[in-house]
Amino acid sequence: MPPLTPDERAAILEAVRDFAQTELAPHALEWDEQKHFPREALGLAGELGLGGIYVRADVGGSAMSRSDTVAIVEELAKADPSIAAYITIHNMVAWMIDSYGSEQQRHAWLPQLAAMTGFGSYCLTEPGAGSDAAAITTSAIRVSDEHGGDHYLLTGVKQFISGGGEAAVYVVMARTGEGGAHGITAFLVPGDAQGLSFGQNEKKMGWNAQPTRQVILDEVRVPASAMLGVLGQGFKIAMSALDGGRINVAACSLGGAQWALDRAVQYVHERHTFGQALAEKQSVVFTLADMATELRAARALVRDAARAIDEKAADVALQCAMAKRFATDAGFRVANEALQLHGGYGYLHEYGIEKVVRDLRVHQILEGTNEIMRVIIGRELLGAAR
Repeated sequence: MPPLTPDERAAILEAVRDFAQTELAPHALEWDEQKHFPREALGLAGELGLGGIYVRADVGGSAMSRSDTVAIVEELAKADPSIAAYITIHNMVAWMIDSYGSEQQRHAWLPQLAAMTGFGSYCLTEPGAGSDAAAITTSAIRVSDEHGGDHYLLTGVKQFISGGGEAAVYVVMARTGEGGAHGITAFLVPGDAQGLSFGQNEKKMGWNAQPTRQVILDEVRVPASAMLGVLGQGFKIAMSALDGGRINVAACSLGGAQWALDRAVQYVHERHTFGQALAEKQSVVFTLADMATELRAARALVRDAARAIDEKAADVALQCAMAKRFATDAGFRVANEALQLHGGYGYLHEYGIEKVVRDLRVHQILEGTNEIMRVIIGRELLGAAR
């Protein structure tokens, strides 16, 4: 997937920006307050090609590079980080099916995912297995029916699943063998499968416009053909998807934080204290300078990591971990500083700053906590020094 030409990239980003500012931004506060999942707006995103941004074109995808994708995601997140983040999770699921699925699986699922007439969810985390993903206990037991057909019965609970209860397909990691990473296999579970149910929509600090539920599997029967990839490959599939997921959520942090910084710059010109505009105070100037510098540094790391995925670089996991750790930490700090510069007004819902702070906070936790990112980075460095 070659990068877009400068003219193509500019035209696509302009179309995405127009969509985001027209269809997302005016409703973001209302969706957050009402915990509304905007299916119609997501359908419009699908019409724009945002349901399969880096999925191959033969199944309706846009076949863009990861370098172009992070720029698109940043524009979406300037309008609503919560919805932008869900779009990236949906795209991660679509990519997994496109990359590891059979031709039958690709053609069965990807046209609707690319069009966002159906949604996708990623089911790895469990109540007792968060950062230690290799410790999952959801089981997949192979059985044969009276006609000799092979099936798997999936039983377990998945936690913190974005799009839970809304998705057409769930990529479920389940244990088919020994303990640890080698005994995990991925399955495609339809949203209407018998035995599949969902917990209540979680009450969260942020990300209120997208549902987060437990996904409960009670002897959910799927045919052997629902296996994604091959037996025992599930952990590898999950981790390869997370490299892209990490730079996507990093790009969401960039977009949300850039929006907050832009609002802060505007506000300090308008707000006067002690007879002087805030913009004339050196402490404020220094704060804004640091915010802008951190975001530019974070953006460079994210772009480098995206290029590493495109080029299949040997150190792609290291670069994605660095970008995710730095950009999500920086994004939250910048948004929080923007709130501080707004004073009491920043704490009010109608200004939008506090929403962005709440939305960006979870980015330091999901797709691998930032502590786990440090573990990945440190181990890579120590391994390289041997």
